[in-house]
Amino acid sequence: MDLGIAGRWAVVCAASKGLGKGCAEALVKEGVNVVINSRSQEVLERTASELRALADDVEIKTVAGDITDAAVRTQVLAAAPQVDILINNAGGPPPGDFRDWEPAQWQSALNANMITPIEMIKATVDQMAERGFGRIVNITSSSVKAPIAPLGLSNGARAGLTGFVAGLARQPQLAAHNVTVNNLLPGKFLTERLRNNFEHIAQTSGRTTDEVMSAQQEAIPARRFGSAEEFGLFCAFLCSQPASYFTGQNVLMDGGGYPGTF
Repeated sequence: MDLGIAGRWAVVCAASKGLGKGCAEALVKEGVNVVINSRSQEVLERTASELRALADDVEIKTVAGDITDAAVRTQVLAAAPQVDILINNAGGPPPGDFRDWEPAQWQSALNANMITPIEMIKATVDQMAERGFGRIVNITSSSVKAPIAPLGLSNGARAGLTGFVAGLARQPQLAAHNVTVNNLLPGKFLTERLRNNFEHIAQTSGRTTDEVMSAQQEAIPARRFGSAEEFGLFCAFLCSQPASYFTGQNVLMDGGGYPGTF
Protein backbone atom coordinates (compact mmCIF):
# COMPACT_ATOMS: atom_id res chain seq x y z
CA MET A 1 0.00 0.00 0.00
CA ASP A 2 1.23 3.48 -0.86
CA LEU A 3 0.81 5.52 2.31
CA GLY A 4 0.97 8.77 0.37
CA ILE A 5 3.44 10.50 2.68
CA ALA A 6 6.71 10.40 0.74
CA GLY A 7 8.46 13.76 0.89
CA ARG A 8 6.69 14.84 4.08
CA TRP A 9 8.57 16.04 7.15
CA ALA A 10 8.18 14.33 10.52
CA VAL A 11 9.40 15.13 14.01
CA VAL A 12 9.87 12.02 16.13
CA CYS A 13 10.61 12.50 19.83
CA ALA A 14 12.59 9.99 21.92
CA ALA A 15 13.62 8.34 18.67
CA SER A 16 17.11 7.02 19.39
CA LYS A 17 15.83 3.62 20.52
CA GLY A 18 12.74 1.61 21.38
CA LEU A 19 9.31 2.46 20.04
CA GLY A 20 10.30 5.95 18.88
CA LYS A 21 13.08 4.50 16.77
CA GLY A 22 10.68 1.95 15.34
CA CYS A 23 8.38 4.77 14.24
CA ALA A 24 11.24 6.75 12.68
CA GLU A 25 12.42 3.68 10.75
CA ALA A 26 8.96 2.99 9.34
CA LEU A 27 8.50 6.61 8.26
CA VAL A 28 11.91 6.76 6.60
CA LYS A 29 11.12 3.61 4.64
CA GLU A 30 8.01 5.43 3.35
CA GLY A 31 10.17 8.29 2.07
CA VAL A 32 9.49 10.69 4.93
CA ASN A 33 12.20 13.14 6.01
CA VAL A 34 12.66 13.09 9.77
CA VAL A 35 13.98 15.16 12.62
CA ILE A 36 14.80 12.84 15.48
CA ASN A 37 15.40 13.82 19.08
CA SER A 38 16.70 12.19 22.23
CA ARG A 39 18.87 13.23 25.15
CA SER A 40 22.02 11.34 24.14
CA GLN A 41 23.90 12.86 21.20
CA GLU A 42 26.01 9.73 20.74
CA VAL A 43 23.09 7.31 20.60
CA LEU A 44 21.08 9.73 18.46
CA GLU A 45 23.83 10.01 15.84
CA ARG A 46 24.19 6.24 15.73
CA THR A 47 20.46 5.93 15.09
CA ALA A 48 20.64 8.63 12.40
CA SER A 49 23.33 6.65 10.58
CA GLU A 50 21.12 3.57 10.65
CA LEU A 51 18.17 5.54 9.30
CA ARG A 52 20.23 7.01 6.46
CA ALA A 53 21.14 3.49 5.40
CA LEU A 54 17.45 2.69 4.90
CA ALA A 55 16.79 5.23 2.16
CA ASP A 56 18.98 7.39 -0.05
CA ASP A 57 16.46 10.07 -0.89
CA VAL A 58 15.42 11.29 2.57
CA GLU A 59 16.91 13.81 4.97
CA ILE A 60 17.67 12.84 8.56
CA LYS A 61 18.30 15.63 11.05
CA THR A 62 19.17 15.28 14.72
CA VAL A 63 18.64 17.53 17.71
CA ALA A 64 19.91 16.22 21.03
CA GLY A 65 18.42 17.41 24.29
CA ASP A 66 15.60 16.94 26.77
CA ILE A 67 12.34 17.54 24.91
CA THR A 68 10.75 18.79 28.14
CA ASP A 69 13.03 21.84 27.84
CA ALA A 70 11.31 24.64 25.92
CA ALA A 71 14.57 25.68 24.24
CA VAL A 72 15.13 22.14 22.96
CA ARG A 73 11.58 21.99 21.62
CA THR A 74 12.23 25.20 19.71
CA GLN A 75 15.41 23.73 18.18
CA VAL A 76 13.67 20.49 17.24
CA LEU A 77 10.80 22.25 15.50
CA ALA A 78 13.13 24.70 13.74
CA ALA A 79 15.14 21.83 12.24
CA ALA A 80 12.29 20.91 9.89
CA PRO A 81 11.17 23.25 7.09
CA GLN A 82 7.64 22.31 8.14
CA VAL A 83 6.11 19.68 10.40
CA ASP A 84 3.61 17.46 8.61
CA ILE A 85 3.85 14.57 11.06
CA LEU A 86 4.46 14.78 14.80
CA ILE A 87 5.21 11.72 16.91
CA ASN A 88 5.10 12.63 20.59
CA ASN A 89 6.99 10.20 22.75
CA ALA A 90 8.78 10.27 26.08
CA GLY A 91 10.05 7.71 28.52
CA GLY A 92 7.64 7.11 31.34
CA PRO A 93 8.36 7.96 34.98
CA PRO A 94 9.69 5.23 37.26
CA PRO A 95 7.45 2.77 39.09
CA GLY A 96 6.88 3.01 42.80
CA ASP A 97 4.42 3.55 45.64
CA PHE A 98 2.36 6.73 45.52
CA ARG A 99 2.96 7.21 49.24
CA ASP A 100 6.59 7.95 48.45
CA TRP A 101 6.02 10.50 45.67
CA GLU A 102 6.42 14.20 46.36
CA PRO A 103 4.75 16.99 44.32
CA ALA A 104 7.99 17.53 42.37
CA GLN A 105 7.84 13.96 41.06
CA TRP A 106 4.24 14.41 39.99
CA GLN A 107 5.15 17.65 38.24
CA SER A 108 8.01 15.96 36.41
CA ALA A 109 5.71 13.19 35.18
CA LEU A 110 3.06 15.68 34.06
CA ASN A 111 5.65 17.79 32.28
CA ALA A 112 7.11 14.86 30.34
CA ASN A 113 3.97 12.89 29.53
CA MET A 114 1.25 15.54 29.28
CA ILE A 115 2.43 19.15 29.09
CA THR A 116 5.33 18.64 26.67
CA PRO A 117 3.22 16.77 24.08
CA ILE A 118 0.57 19.49 24.34
CA GLU A 119 3.21 22.17 23.78
CA MET A 120 4.48 20.35 20.69
CA ILE A 121 0.95 20.07 19.37
CA LYS A 122 0.27 23.74 20.04
CA ALA A 123 3.38 24.72 18.10
CA THR A 124 2.47 22.73 14.97
CA VAL A 125 -1.23 22.00 14.64
CA ASP A 126 -2.49 25.31 13.21
CA GLN A 127 0.14 25.31 10.46
CA MET A 128 -0.87 21.75 9.61
CA ALA A 129 -4.47 22.87 9.23
CA GLU A 130 -3.45 25.79 7.00
CA ARG A 131 -1.58 23.40 4.67
CA GLY A 132 -4.42 20.86 4.67
CA PHE A 133 -2.42 17.94 6.03
CA GLY A 134 -1.30 16.91 9.48
CA ARG A 135 -0.79 13.74 11.46
CA ILE A 136 -0.16 13.70 15.20
CA VAL A 137 0.42 10.43 17.01
CA ASN A 138 0.97 10.41 20.75
CA ILE A 139 2.66 7.30 22.08
CA THR A 140 1.02 6.76 25.46
CA SER A 141 0.48 3.41 27.21
CA SER A 142 -1.93 0.54 27.65
CA SER A 143 -2.26 1.85 31.22
CA VAL A 144 -4.66 4.45 29.83
CA LYS A 145 -7.12 1.58 29.33
CA ALA A 146 -6.08 -0.57 32.30
CA PRO A 147 -3.98 1.25 34.92
CA ILE A 148 -0.83 -0.51 36.11
CA ALA A 149 -0.56 -0.16 39.89
CA PRO A 150 3.20 0.55 40.26
CA LEU A 151 3.06 3.08 37.39
CA GLY A 152 0.81 5.61 39.07
CA LEU A 153 2.81 8.60 37.85
CA SER A 154 2.44 7.42 34.28
CA ASN A 155 -1.21 6.42 34.73
CA GLY A 156 -2.15 9.92 35.84
CA ALA A 157 -0.09 11.95 33.37
CA ARG A 158 -0.99 9.92 30.31
CA ALA A 159 -4.68 9.87 31.20
CA GLY A 160 -4.57 13.66 31.32
CA LEU A 161 -3.09 13.83 27.81
CA THR A 162 -5.73 11.37 26.60
CA GLY A 163 -8.54 13.57 27.85
CA PHE A 164 -7.04 16.63 26.21
CA VAL A 165 -6.62 14.88 22.85
CA ALA A 166 -10.21 13.62 22.92
CA GLY A 167 -11.45 17.19 22.78
CA LEU A 168 -8.77 18.58 20.49
CA ALA A 169 -9.03 15.98 17.73
CA ARG A 170 -12.73 16.63 17.20
CA GLN A 171 -12.43 20.35 16.63
CA PRO A 172 -13.65 21.15 13.08
CA GLN A 173 -10.72 23.54 12.67
CA LEU A 174 -8.54 20.43 12.57
CA ALA A 175 -10.66 17.45 11.52
CA ALA A 176 -12.16 19.31 8.56
CA HIS A 177 -8.69 20.25 7.34
CA ASN A 178 -7.16 16.77 7.12
CA VAL A 179 -5.43 16.98 10.49
CA THR A 180 -5.76 13.88 12.64
CA VAL A 181 -4.72 13.37 16.26
CA ASN A 182 -4.57 9.86 17.67
CA ASN A 183 -3.01 8.01 20.57
CA LEU A 184 -1.12 4.75 20.15
CA LEU A 185 -1.19 2.65 23.31
CA PRO A 186 1.56 0.05 23.54
CA GLY A 187 1.18 -2.96 25.74
CA LYS A 188 4.24 -5.08 26.46
CA PHE A 189 6.89 -4.37 23.84
CA LEU A 190 10.36 -5.72 24.51
CA THR A 191 12.12 -2.41 25.08
CA GLU A 192 14.65 -1.24 27.63
CA ARG A 193 11.86 0.30 29.71
CA LEU A 194 9.97 -2.99 29.87
CA ARG A 195 13.11 -4.82 30.95
CA ASN A 196 13.59 -2.24 33.71
CA ASN A 197 10.02 -2.82 34.87
CA PHE A 198 10.70 -6.55 35.01
CA GLU A 199 13.76 -5.93 37.15
CA HIS A 200 11.71 -3.76 39.53
CA ILE A 201 9.06 -6.48 39.86
CA ALA A 202 11.74 -9.11 40.41
CA GLN A 203 13.36 -7.10 43.19
CA THR A 204 10.07 -6.65 45.03
CA SER A 205 8.72 -10.17 44.50
CA GLY A 206 11.77 -12.32 45.21
CA ARG A 207 11.75 -13.85 41.73
CA THR A 208 14.39 -13.63 39.03
CA THR A 209 13.99 -11.26 36.09
CA ASP A 210 13.74 -14.23 33.71
CA GLU A 211 10.93 -15.73 35.80
CA VAL A 212 9.02 -12.45 35.73
CA MET A 213 9.55 -12.15 31.96
CA SER A 214 8.36 -15.67 31.30
CA ALA A 215 5.24 -15.29 33.45
CA GLN A 216 4.28 -12.01 31.81
CA GLN A 217 4.80 -13.39 28.32
CA GLU A 218 2.57 -16.34 29.09
CA ALA A 219 -0.16 -13.97 30.26
CA ILE A 220 -0.34 -12.34 26.80
CA PRO A 221 -2.82 -14.15 24.50
CA ALA A 222 -0.35 -13.75 21.62
CA ARG A 223 2.24 -15.50 23.83
CA ARG A 224 4.94 -13.03 22.89
CA PHE A 225 6.06 -9.46 23.42
CA GLY A 226 5.63 -6.91 20.68
CA SER A 227 8.50 -5.57 18.57
CA ALA A 228 9.42 -1.95 17.90
CA GLU A 229 9.32 -2.69 14.17
CA GLU A 230 5.66 -3.72 14.11
CA PHE A 231 4.75 -0.82 16.36
CA GLY A 232 6.45 1.57 13.94
CA LEU A 233 4.60 0.13 10.96
CA PHE A 234 1.26 0.72 12.63
CA CYS A 235 2.32 4.24 13.56
CA ALA A 236 3.26 4.92 9.94
CA PHE A 237 -0.21 3.84 8.83
CA LEU A 238 -1.83 6.27 11.27
CA CYS A 239 0.30 8.97 9.62
CA SER A 240 -0.80 8.00 6.13
CA GLN A 241 -3.18 9.59 3.67
CA PRO A 242 -5.49 6.51 3.74
CA ALA A 243 -5.95 7.09 7.50
CA SER A 244 -7.39 10.58 6.99
CA TYR A 245 -10.85 9.59 8.31
CA PHE A 246 -9.41 8.21 11.56
CA THR A 247 -9.01 10.71 14.38
CA GLY A 248 -9.50 11.09 18.12
CA GLN A 249 -8.90 7.41 18.77
CA ASN A 250 -6.92 5.38 21.30
CA VAL A 251 -5.42 2.40 19.51
CA LEU A 252 -4.36 -0.39 21.84
CA MET A 253 -1.53 -2.66 20.66
CA ASP A 254 -1.11 -5.33 23.30
CA GLY A 255 -1.37 -8.80 21.74
CA GLY A 256 -4.88 -9.20 23.16
CA GLY A 257 -3.83 -8.52 26.73
CA TYR A 258 -6.66 -6.12 27.61
CA PRO A 259 -9.62 -8.27 28.68
CA GLY A 260 -12.45 -5.78 28.18
CA THR A 261 -15.08 -5.52 25.45
CA PHE A 262 -14.66 -1.77 25.02
